Amino acid sequence: MLNKLWLGFFLTATVAGLARWLTGGDDTVFAAMVASLFDMARLSVEVMILLFGTLSLWLGFLHIAEQAGLIKVLARWLGPLFAQLMPEVPRGHPAIGLITLNFAANGLGLDNAATPIGLRAMRELQTLNPSPESATNAQILFLVMNASSLTLLPVSIFMYRVQQGAPDPTLVFLPILLATSVSSLAGLLIVAFVQRLKLWDPVVIAWLAGIAVLLGGFITVLASLSAVALAALSSLLGNLVLFGIIILFLVIAALRRVPVYESFIEGARQGFEVARDLLPYLVAMLCAVGVLRASGALDFLLDGIRWLVASSGWDTRFVDALPTALVKPLSGSAARAMLIETMGTHGVDSFPALLAATMQGSTETTFYVLAVYFGAVGVRRARHAVGCALFAELAGVLASIAVCYWFFG
Repeated sequence: MLNKLWLGFFLTATVAGLARWLTGGDDTVFAAMVASLFDMARLSVEVMILLFGTLSLWLGFLHIAEQAGLIKVLARWLGPLFAQLMPEVPRGHPAIGLITLNFAANGLGLDNAATPIGLRAMRELQTLNPSPESATNAQILFLVMNASSLTLLPVSIFMYRVQQGAPDPTLVFLPILLATSVSSLAGLLIVAFVQRLKLWDPVVIAWLAGIAVLLGGFITVLASLSAVALAALSSLLGNLVLFGIIILFLVIAALRRVPVYESFIEGARQGFEVARDLLPYLVAMLCAVGVLRASGALDFLLDGIRWLVASSGWDTRFVDALPTALVKPLSGSAARAMLIETMGTHGVDSFPALLAATMQGSTETTFYVLAVYFGAVGVRRARHAVGCALFAELAGVLASIAVCYWFFG
């Protein structure tokens, strides 16, 4: 899939460049495409330097939380819920703790760090699989919840905004929180419908009702605020929650006599290794997207969509953010490249850039997750996983557009 996508970017750019030269007489297009290659290669290194620090920082704190037993406590709290949503997984099975740790990494926006943990969880679930080539219900639910983007603190999005010069990197905190809540709930409900899970069980109802009440009350408060107040609140809560979680991890770990410094170093070392492996992918995708933009092919596609939207009488400002949403199901690195390119083209705090950041934080690389997670355990029949994951993806995109018009429109 990624081979075809990457090659397709270059071939499409070539056709668009030839069309501009032969029909439009633009003989500078290929110079612009070559310059874009070098510009994007340089940008990849700049982004990577910040990514090294961000992943190392948060994996360090996550390792402290794990050493302090916070993940085990969370797994015990979620045990009754998992017993209803994944009835074929025995209580106390190692998969439960790994799934919880994976959700925690995703919640902190560490999607790259969450992948190796998720693979371990999928292997543990595979030990319970009576038909190794066909995905179990538990594996499908786990995968769809990953594909729905369980992001509570999108630190990677904050990092990209910092790198692009945003004066307030956490401005998109609340929009992403609301949009990812919609995508996650959509993913859970569609899987429950297909698998006929008993969502009316008292435990499940208690969890869902509690989340619904909190989210509903939160939205009610937000609805009473002006756009300026919404932006200010998003900034305040983003920074407050971010720093509050760090202090919580450190204080609890210290009370439990965890050597916090040594534990942080051990986790940060893992973050360095994860970030190091991402550089080739980032260079490849950023360069391909840069060439596509310089050739005019991306602008041609967006102009066509913009014309259709305008013909329907709708606001067209969201169209410039669509490249991120269109490639996100296929490739996370391509979506990151689209996001960074949108920030650079329109401005880091422009409406398209804010919407693209929200889409990036509330959707997931569906086909990549399917290929990696199922491929790692030899599952060939995905059953209803693809349809459910794409449903959650679409819900996240639509919610992102609605929320961003509410906050920034």
